[in-house]
Amino acid sequence: MTGGGDVARTTAEAERMEVPPLLVVDRLEEYLDASGIGTGPLHWHRIGDGQSNVTFRIKRRGADVVLRRGPRPPLPPSTHDMVREAHLQQLLAPRGIPVPKILAVCADTHVLGGPFYLMKFLDGDVVTDTVPAHLDGRGQRRATSEAVADMLVRLHSVDGGKGALAGIGRPEGYLRRQVARFAGLWDAGAVRDLPQVAELAQWLEANRPATQRTALVHGDYRVGNLMFRRSGPVRVQAVLDWEMATLGDPLADLGYLTATYAQAGSPGTLMELTSVTAQPGYLTREELVERYNQHFGLDLSALPWYQALALWKAAIFCEAIYARWQQGGRDDGGPSLGAVLEEGVPRLLEAAAGFAQRLP
Repeated sequence: MTGGGDVARTTAEAERMEVPPLLVVDRLEEYLDASGIGTGPLHWHRIGDGQSNVTFRIKRRGADVVLRRGPRPPLPPSTHDMVREAHLQQLLAPRGIPVPKILAVCADTHVLGGPFYLMKFLDGDVVTDTVPAHLDGRGQRRATSEAVADMLVRLHSVDGGKGALAGIGRPEGYLRRQVARFAGLWDAGAVRDLPQVAELAQWLEANRPATQRTALVHGDYRVGNLMFRRSGPVRVQAVLDWEMATLGDPLADLGYLTATYAQAGSPGTLMELTSVTAQPGYLTREELVERYNQHFGLDLSALPWYQALALWKAAIFCEAIYARWQQGGRDDGGPSLGAVLEEGVPRLLEAAAGFAQRLP
């Protein structure tokens, strides 16, 4: 076994801990054995920059897989549903959407304290604060951001009105429910008083635009949730992190992408997790929007509303992470995470208000 700290323990060790570990190694080994996924001892390490759900690369003889699970309970209702997330990817794979291959789904909370799923490890590049060599250069940078816009077009072109995919959400009333749901999440989990949350909720409801079309909505569509091939022409190898996907207004994805997309000369927020797109060569936010809308021809005058919605929601789920950190979940990001979120959540709300002021 590799790894350390309080993240992974044996069953005997876990039973003596006040805060449960994220991995219970012997129980996971038993589950993998029963599922026919490799043999022998585990070697693991945490991967990704997620501060909400948690992802580990697990290796053993004959297996190289990724385990994805939610944070430690208690969790807000209807969040971190790993079973649903895995099922959705299984529905999307036959429709040509590049997603990881799901190997096993475990709803038994006895194994790790919460549901999880296992997927095949993909050897690709996720672009965040550095540019992989084969994706560098002005031409590759432009092609990378073009691929981001084109993949969003591809997702929003999936026919979600037929078969099992039609059951993943209710597109009617999507925007209204988003505002109501996240306002409720704030009321349930906030650990401080930030009046701007309620003020923005009222503004979002009062100015809610009419939905022009419905589509598959990813819910967390950003550069950092795309994996690119390590060689050859620029190509998205997989779209990751489907927890918040549903059927609804696709401009919610476009608003989220552009509101969290780093751009030179724009005040940054903690949600700009892929800082490299502020460098020369990448498309600007406006160019991303233009490339996307060549395919749909939508009225985008209300896009600032969707951008404000994106950062308001981000502030609320970041506050939930801050609350877990305050309650002792320190392995979710180390001792500096609290300070980052303490200042970062109000900054997100200010940036959301800034987008709101742009609405015609």
